[in-house]
Amino acid sequence: MNKIKISAVAYTNTKAFIYGLEHSDIINKIDLSLDIPSDCAAKVINGQADIGLMPVAAIPLVPNANIVADYCIGSDGGVNSVFIFSEVPAQEIKTVRLDAHSRTSNNLAKVLLKFYWKKEVEFTTDPTAKTDAFVLIGDRTFGKKDDFAYAYDMGEEWKNFTGLPFMYAAWVANKEISQDFKDEFNAALKFGLDHRKEVLQELPEVLNFDLEDYLYHKLQFEVTDERKKALNLFLGYIEELEKVTI
Repeated sequence: MNKIKISAVAYTNTKAFIYGLEHSDIINKIDLSLDIPSDCAAKVINGQADIGLMPVAAIPLVPNANIVADYCIGSDGGVNSVFIFSEVPAQEIKTVRLDAHSRTSNNLAKVLLKFYWKKEVEFTTDPTAKTDAFVLIGDRTFGKKDDFAYAYDMGEEWKNFTGLPFMYAAWVANKEISQDFKDEFNAALKFGLDHRKEVLQELPEVLNFDLEDYLYHKLQFEVTDERKKALNLFLGYIEELEKVTI
């Protein structure tokens, strides 16, 4: 049997999923690689992977895209790992450096600045550029909230803006996946979530950051109707941004 190629993100927010896959029989049926979110998306888009836990902003770029799991990376309010760090208040931001790791977080920053804070901002991907603010996501943000004059948690700001939760990444396939595999895949992901205590024991301690609170409270993992509604709204905002750019 040909193994299903799966690309997952290597961040702490995915560790429970990885634990579940590695401790279930499904591990013998998959070829698992761990990547940063942007590479995960690229692999699904270009066919190097069949399924990826990919930033939702890249879903429209995937041929035959379909969400294959009942689980995702989400939050309902602050997530504590998806930030705009800034030296000035949001209303004064004029320039923003984007994060090469994730299309979703960059687009979320653009959506919030344009439609929530009503700001016209210049964006750069140059890692050496001096800007008022910058986007940073994942483990690289842990314990850094107090290092900057302003730290805008984008999960919290999206909730303030829309009243909705958010979905940062979803398990997306670029082809039809059998229901049997999807059922087994979902069971493995659930197994991982049910064993977050074991996952926490394997994680290194992080200064000024509560990993237990992060994995049990800040992150939410279910694909709910409200989260799907938020996804469609977010993708609609991205389309509007692209029209303005063109």
